[in-house]
Order: sequence, then C-alpha cells, then structure tokens
Amino acid sequence: MVSSGPSGTWSNPHGVEQGNVPSLLRRVADSIEELGPVEVQDLILHNEITADGLRPSLTVYFHPIQPEHNAP
Repeated sequence: MVSSGPSGTWSNPHGVEQGNVPSLLRRVADSIEELGPVEVQDLILHNEITADGLRPSLTVYFHPIQPEHNAP
C-alpha cells in the first residue's frame, strides 16, 4: 500500500496474477481491517496497461474514526 494522508492505493504484485480483481479486493479489505476503525469515503479502480496485460489498482479514501469522548 502507498499512503498519503487519508487514502491508500493497492495493487497486486506484477506478474501472471496482476489482473486478478477478486484477489485485489481481498487484499484491500484485509488492509482496511488492519487499519482499525475507518470511514471509507470513496473507492476508485484504475487500470494500468503493462507488458503483462492490465494491472488494476484500487485507491481508497478514508478517515480514521475517533472514539467519542464523553465529558464527565
């Protein structure tokens, strides 16, 4: 994942399985769960044309969810 603020971009490794969108979606879902509580704002699917065929990537825009603090 490459992250710059409240977003991240994921793709499969280069090679034979680089175009496997279900694998990419699983990779992204697992990574988002590892981030902890976040609110996803947007998802954008991109396709890069490579010598090995299309290489999709998914950019996810999100914001961390802050726990609510109750004043005593």
